[in-house]
Amino acid sequence: MGDRFDAKYLKDIDSMHFIVPFMFPNRCDNETFFSFKIDLTNLNEYVKKKNASNPDYKYNMYQCIVTAALKTIHLRSKLNIFIHDRRMYKRNEVTAAFTVKQEFADEGGEVLCFMHSKPEWTIDDVHNELKRQLLKLKSKTYVDETTGVMDKFNKLPKFISRPIIAFIAWLERKGIVIPALVESDIYHSSVIFANLGSIGLPMGFHHLSNWGTTSLFLVVGKAGDLPFFDNKKLEFHPGVEFGFTVDERIADGYYFAKSIQMMQLFLQEPETYLEQPLSQKLPDEVFASLGK
Repeated sequence: MGDRFDAKYLKDIDSMHFIVPFMFPNRCDNETFFSFKIDLTNLNEYVKKKNASNPDYKYNMYQCIVTAALKTIHLRSKLNIFIHDRRMYKRNEVTAAFTVKQEFADEGGEVLCFMHSKPEWTIDDVHNELKRQLLKLKSKTYVDETTGVMDKFNKLPKFISRPIIAFIAWLERKGIVIPALVESDIYHSSVIFANLGSIGLPMGFHHLSNWGTTSLFLVVGKAGDLPFFDNKKLEFHPGVEFGFTVDERIADGYYFAKSIQMMQLFLQEPETYLEQPLSQKLPDEVFASLGK
């Protein structure tokens, strides 16, 4: 078996990355958790400046976080790797997904959002794409493609739907599922976001899934005053915490650490980095300083 419809099969890998998926084949058995935080002082000023011209759809912290994460994945290619059926693949594009609560009520429905980024995108493109999708998704009559397919199966008699779903799950495990069935499935994205801060919750962690191909999950907590050390002095600044769940088989700890530091840099110096294309590399001296 070679390339998939959404990814390239990586044949030339080191022996450890070849053997580990046979030893630990399930993604959920290989979850690693990281937490980190950022000082929002600069980011808040940046968002305020972006909104000074009173755009009809305001810029916000979440759009900046999505942009920083997408840029990090574009520049740190191992983050866009996944392991499926004991084989390692590199995605053809960088994608992001999340669920959207259509109404903040117990009975409010949820729909799925899937974003296909492009290397030339900047914060403005991410802002515009989120605006386009969220305004559509917030309509109570809207049903995303994945939910629509699931609803059709749910309406069938169980003795019919169960074997069909089991067969689709087997095809998915073998990587030969029909693309149309999973193209808008959030568990086939580069990264899934959960914005817990939007419902007033602090940072937490989310599990990965053996279904699908997603190797990264990023949880955003509620923004507020957090402790930071400035010149060895403890001070409180506006901040936000993140919970990062990864499949540890796709890279080593140093690679993840440097990637997180890169994302922190993008959010702490947004005017410098979020205005650049997602694929624009860091200056060599800046990249070398990360991880030290």
